Amino acid sequence: MRLVWTLLFALASGTALAASPEDDYIAARDKAIASIAAMESANNPVETLDAANEKARADLEKRLSDLLGPFTVKGFPAAGTINIESLSSSDVGFGMLDGLRHGTDDGPSIVASTRGLVDRWLKSRAAETDADLKLPTSFDAALKLDAFYTQAIGSDAAFTATLDFPLKKPEGADMAIARLGGWAQDIGPNYDQEVVVTVVKGNSVLIAEAPASPAIPKIAACDAVWTAADTAAQKLTKQATDESDEGGSDAANAAWAKGDNDFRACMGKKLPGSSEYSALLTQAQTLADQMAGK
Repeated sequence: MRLVWTLLFALASGTALAASPEDDYIAARDKAIASIAAMESANNPVETLDAANEKARADLEKRLSDLLGPFTVKGFPAAGTINIESLSSSDVGFGMLDGLRHGTDDGPSIVASTRGLVDRWLKSRAAETDADLKLPTSFDAALKLDAFYTQAIGSDAAFTATLDFPLKKPEGADMAIARLGGWAQDIGPNYDQEVVVTVVKGNSVLIAEAPASPAIPKIAACDAVWTAADTAAQKLTKQATDESDEGGSDAANAAWAKGDNDFRACMGKKLPGSSEYSALLTQAQTLADQMAGK
């Protein structure tokens, strides 16, 4: 009898300690990252590093596909590609959110992940020492920050929001948030805007982005806000150059940054009064409903 209980205890302990599919994926991802880092330290040829990177990403893509299960959002391809663009810490696209991207880079796409993977990813970002990369562990709080979208689903450009849509949470969804914003590598007016929608349903997390339709209209009053700020910054830059004044350069950068913020604030205030706004809100709501399975 003692032997029986010992065997049962061992089986129960083994079951309790068994790694979850997410644990297995994270372990495989971290092992691949460490392996590629070691290869870089050993000065392996770029071709060798690229091949190792692609092989590891393909393996992780398969693991994610098994972990996430079937993807059935209407209007998007069932097969996805890994969202992480590189496993080398020296490359653009390293450290993006663990998930699969369904769609194209220049059209609508959805990144599918899980609450567990998102929570792990946010925890790693909360531990960052670089203030620009640091994010809160709270998913609700992170979704309100431009930096979340920049780091999670962007790679070579920063996301800045123009406004948040008053989205109606789809039936069955636990959370839904929609934003209008754009990716850019510099500050200033950016009319290349996208509708970005996040829907959480159970353990599923879906983050979609789609080009704004219709296109964002130019608003003269907001353009004027930026023009005034740009003119002031240009004067400060010239003054700093003439006088070798580093402080003047800092003041110019601050003027540009404020002008960028003021421009987006102006757009966020005036866009809801435009004829295009209703269609943009409908686009966001339709996308959220599709993601929730309606």
